Amino acid sequence: MHIDASKLEFGELNEIIRNTEADVEITGCMGQRFIAAGLSDRKISIEGVPGNALGAYLNGAKITVGGNAQDAVGDTMNEGGIYIRGSVGDAAGYAMRGGEIFVRGNAGYRAGIHMKAYKEKHPTLVIGGRAGSFLGEYQAGGTIVVLGLNEDGKSIVGNFPCTGMHGGKMFLRGSCEGIAFPKQVTTHLADEAEKAELRPLAERFCAMFDLDTDEIMNEDFTVVLPDTKNPFKQMYVTN
Repeated sequence: MHIDASKLEFGELNEIIRNTEADVEITGCMGQRFIAAGLSDRKISIEGVPGNALGAYLNGAKITVGGNAQDAVGDTMNEGGIYIRGSVGDAAGYAMRGGEIFVRGNAGYRAGIHMKAYKEKHPTLVIGGRAGSFLGEYQAGGTIVVLGLNEDGKSIVGNFPCTGMHGGKMFLRGSCEGIAFPKQVTTHLADEAEKAELRPLAERFCAMFDLDTDEIMNEDFTVVLPDTKNPFKQMYVTN
């Protein structure tokens, strides 16, 4: 089903989406919020710029965006996938507890904040460019990957990465020298087993965005993990 969103308010657009069982192609998107919120078992493709909370509470649908998206992509999503060919604003993957978000470009502040995992749910956020400050703030589970494919000399992450991190894992491409990590995390260069763990995810990301997996994987990766002695873990229930 095709929807021209250029003259629709966000409420009208979302009502049309909810009232059809077909896959949806949206064109003319101009900042409408909450697109596909809570949606299950459908495919949504979007041309234009979706507004805040794209795919919030997503429960199995697949969303592809041809360009950029605004803040809070995948807010508290439970299952499914969101694939952004451009960049995203702040708080991508906020409190996500399942599914995956692939961003070809950059992410703003607080990507992956409060990401968590439970039982079979293991959320994944992959950022092809760089991430802004407070990446993985209070991360409690899941996997965050930042590939730093910009080649513009800027840092792969902004200030205060992993603040309050007490679960999950992060892979940052490169040695990450000069990045100030907090005391409650540990960092080391990925060994062969860890790179083998990462490779299938990198292959899927590269297939989505027409990139070369070998070229990306032929670099060091820094692994960030919460320190087992950190005090934050005692304050949360995590799997």
